[in-house]
Amino acid sequence: MTTVYIISAPSGSGKSTLVDKVRQIVPDLDFSISFTTRRPRGNERNGQEYFFVSREEFQEMVRRDEFLEYADVFGNYYGTAKNVLHQAEERGKDLLLDIDVQGAEQIKGKLPSALSIFIMPPDRKTLETRLRKRSLDAEEVIQRRLVTASREIENYEKYDYILVNDRLEESIEALMAILLAERLKGSGVPRSADDAATLAKAERCRLSNIRERLQPILASFATATTSGGR
Repeated sequence: MTTVYIISAPSGSGKSTLVDKVRQIVPDLDFSISFTTRRPRGNERNGQEYFFVSREEFQEMVRRDEFLEYADVFGNYYGTAKNVLHQAEERGKDLLLDIDVQGAEQIKGKLPSALSIFIMPPDRKTLETRLRKRSLDAEEVIQRRLVTASREIENYEKYDYILVNDRLEESIEALMAILLAERLKGSGVPRSADDAATLAKAERCRLSNIRERLQPILASFATATTSGGR
């Protein structure tokens, strides 16, 4: 049975890097490449990071009910095609969906058994620094992304796991543990000492087990919003 993993994060949280690394390590894992109406950035290529389509093409796919989920983000459409789930099921693979908060809610409504993971930045200041280092966006866009990040983070309680992306290598290990732990739970095979360690590492990222660590992170966004700071 195919397990669907949803991964969401504010822009600049390092989600793409984590996903790329984990895809190279975890076997039998299909990745959904989303469709979007935005223009390619930098070295992005069609069919690699996204399928880049016109607004008209996207709307025609909506009309034909070809999406598992779709949303308007910063004036551009993003969507996950239904056929990626069917292909994963036919291939006996699990499926990883890299989607925003809006899309995650749609997927959970259609696939309640899907596992959801929210990637959290260490704090607002770090997120702003990462956005500036990318040098992809104008100042106005950076500020808009920070405001959107605050709103997205408010949805953290809707997710099964929260991963604070502070140190890259540790975050890669934690994300890998979450994916593998869910497989172990449904495997029915005897567990080794390594399996037990994987399960324990994943459990530390469970929403119920990480709330205390999240409080200063949430406060950093709340304080900036209240004060009107950058």
